[in-house]
Amino acid sequence: MKYSVSSYGDPGRFVTQLHIARDCLDHPYTQEIIDRSRLPVSVVEENGRPVIDGRYPHNLSAGKRHLFLCRHRGAFFKPCPGTREYRCCGYQVLNIGMNCPMDCVYCILQAYLNNPWLSFFVNVEDLFAELDQSLHAEPHRFFRIGTGEFTDSLALDTLTHLSPRLVEYMAGQSNAVLELKTKSVNIANLQGLYHQGRTIVAWSLNSPPIMMREEVRTATLNERLQAAAQCSRWGYALAFHFDPIIFHDGWQEGYAHTIDKLFATVPADAIAWISLGALRYLPSLKQIAAERFPVSRFFYQEFIDGLDGKRRYIRPQRVIMYQYIFERLQRYVHPDTCIYFCMENDTVWQEVFGYTAEERGGLPLMLDRAVCHHRP
Repeated sequence: MKYSVSSYGDPGRFVTQLHIARDCLDHPYTQEIIDRSRLPVSVVEENGRPVIDGRYPHNLSAGKRHLFLCRHRGAFFKPCPGTREYRCCGYQVLNIGMNCPMDCVYCILQAYLNNPWLSFFVNVEDLFAELDQSLHAEPHRFFRIGTGEFTDSLALDTLTHLSPRLVEYMAGQSNAVLELKTKSVNIANLQGLYHQGRTIVAWSLNSPPIMMREEVRTATLNERLQAAAQCSRWGYALAFHFDPIIFHDGWQEGYAHTIDKLFATVPADAIAWISLGALRYLPSLKQIAAERFPVSRFFYQEFIDGLDGKRRYIRPQRVIMYQYIFERLQRYVHPDTCIYFCMENDTVWQEVFGYTAEERGGLPLMLDRAVCHHRP
């Protein structure tokens, strides 16, 4: 079956207004972004907030046009907020900003955040100082770091040009690798960088009907895969995330199409890892999403309360979807690629893969091995 979808490969162009915290106005990075963006600027006084008409979450759509440049006063570098009840990969989160100009119906940030605007932290000198301290304090530990927990890693990169700073920093680190995860095709700033195999570029993928209906202002499947293939030609290792896997009419055909297209476009030996994760969400997200996206229906399927407090499909349904997708991936996947579950229990691992992560040394070690196989 042929699928078509409108493109929004650079979601940064959705931003129409900059707001600058007064104490950041003279920061060189702030001035660089102002000059590059050529957008209207308003100054936010100390302890103030950008003014977006309406109340959250009803003003979230409008807020995504507003980018707030400010300082991050907390910790930039933290462990991924996993739970003990499900297998976690030991990911470390690097917080570069909050919120995203794209608008996925299932996005957990709608329920997690309480501000409608986009935030980007310009005090990157503090970010790199914190990274230095953390990485040098444990030189024998291997860190897998991602910037895509509270925002998309590259969605605003045409405005911020943060990726070259991160990639070139990571090239000099012997005990860490960076994953830049996106649904955009903002890869131009990655060309020609001295990355030393220390940056993995990753894309979230889904069934085409889900991408068309539920992922607003994102790049098309073809665009994402073509961008991935280009990054591979530039020497980057790749990763892909089928998360959230959503049950819908024709789901087998949809996920099969995406997987077939993936391996027809991207070299199998360039892929470090592929994650699988079925839809799970905070209970409060259902009402928010229902009000913002009344046409979407998948929140009205059957879910149970998981041990982590999130709603998820019952285990037999998750296993059926996982088994189908895993078997399709097995037709093409390279032996050195790590396929794993994001936040699943040992029973599901055993039913789908035939082994648990612990039997392979633990999920963090499985991913660390995959990194080693894909470094130059």
